[in-house]
Amino acid sequence: MQRIAKQGGNPRRIGASSIACDGSPARTGRFNARGRGAKIVGTFPREHGWSFDADSGMRCRARRVIVKACVIKMRGTRSRAAHAHLRYLQRDGVSRESSGQLYSTFEDGADGAKFLDRGEDDRHQFRLIVAPEDSVELGDLRSFTRQLMGQMERDLETKLDWVAVDHHNTGHPHTHIVIRGVTDDGKILNIAGDYIAHGIRHRAGEIVTLELGLQSEWEVQRKLGYEVDQGRFTRLDRAILREANEDRLIDLRAGQVQSYLARANRHLIIDRLKKLEQLGLAREAEPGRWSLSSDMKQTLRDLGERSDIIKTMHRAITERGLARTAEPIGARPPSKRSSAGSSPRGLLATR
Repeated sequence: MQRIAKQGGNPRRIGASSIACDGSPARTGRFNARGRGAKIVGTFPREHGWSFDADSGMRCRARRVIVKACVIKMRGTRSRAAHAHLRYLQRDGVSRESSGQLYSTFEDGADGAKFLDRGEDDRHQFRLIVAPEDSVELGDLRSFTRQLMGQMERDLETKLDWVAVDHHNTGHPHTHIVIRGVTDDGKILNIAGDYIAHGIRHRAGEIVTLELGLQSEWEVQRKLGYEVDQGRFTRLDRAILREANEDRLIDLRAGQVQSYLARANRHLIIDRLKKLEQLGLAREAEPGRWSLSSDMKQTLRDLGERSDIIKTMHRAITERGLARTAEPIGARPPSKRSSAGSSPRGLLATR
């Protein structure tokens, strides 16, 4: 697995052509080949590889989309949790319009209560978070989501009952989607694990690539450059951890064995390590050789979450006009009435 990683591959993702010990095709996980979408996902490539564009003279690849998914049981107390989850998704300050607005296939203002009432007797529901890497350039997440759900309906051969809301309160705008676990004829909807793990992401990437075109190697390098000074866990940090050995040492000296990713982005990785050194998460033991903090990954993730919280608070303060009315302490000298003999109410007002 280490050799595969050094050559730029992903040892955790083995293609469907792998062979198990008994000679049969290796399976990717429990029940992953059962359910709707199992056949169609078998025709999808697991990785979007690089291709050469003769017009630009550069390597290009498909656009990337991150998809997080979970299946939630609905019967019993979980139905109350589903109402709380939907209210949370619509909380203030998560969209450009200040409040998260649910939408569906045809409705821009979907009724979340009616959606949950329809699914009161459902066995489960699917919850997705879909985050295109180029969500800012994409702009209209609502149209993108409807295209994705339409494609999923064709792949799964059933109409889907779903609602979604777009969130813009983080550095990467993303969409939360809730899907009822029933087919259009009222039967239980079972989606193959392989389709959830790979198929949705593949279809989403196709839509974004069709909209924005292939991503050039120069564009990838430019985006990586933006991550050098970020106070969160980035792709550069992931590459750094992948290059580090068991002792959390990374050797970027010339002549040392490194993966293609590390060789191609050596200057960016070094700049990122210098930023991590300022944060106390890395230290240059000798020129080109660095040691990493044991809690580097978790600390960066915590920093990213804190930054998102602060951005949400500032947005809420600005939208409610509090930023314009608040005055810094000491900006206005106390009046004569707010002296030692003034009333408690006057002192409180001055403070």
